[in-house]
Amino acid sequence: MDVLAQNKKAYYDYEILETLEAGIVLIGQEVKAIKTGHIGLKGCFVMFKNQELFLIGANIPPYQPKNAPKDYEPERPRKLLLKKTEIKSLIGKTKQKGLTLIPLKVYTKRGKIKLLFGLARGKKKIDKREKIKKRDFERRKQEY
Repeated sequence: MDVLAQNKKAYYDYEILETLEAGIVLIGQEVKAIKTGHIGLKGCFVMFKNQELFLIGANIPPYQPKNAPKDYEPERPRKLLLKKTEIKSLIGKTKQKGLTLIPLKVYTKRGKIKLLFGLARGKKKIDKREKIKKRDFERRKQEY
């Protein structure tokens, strides 16, 4: 498994309750761009439209900017491939208050590009501060 991109901010801002793996519907030049590491997961999310999942806000710049089609959109919605039973269970879980779907990693698995996303609950500012305090305490404890 070769990790191509990671959303480190997601682990800081959200409490990840469950993770799922999905395939992404891409065009040829997007595959080449992702395999060279040109994908931005910052600020993107996963959303439902008509019983289907879409990755919204992921920035994939063109592989060769001068050779890209004129109508190419780097931040277009990209369909995610999951089984119907998984989608139905996710719909039920996201209807709970405060739960959302956040992309965590993009990686290759047996030649295919996969997206790892998580069912997450947003952290409050107090929780983030406590985590920073614990991390600092552990560092100081290791020094002595």
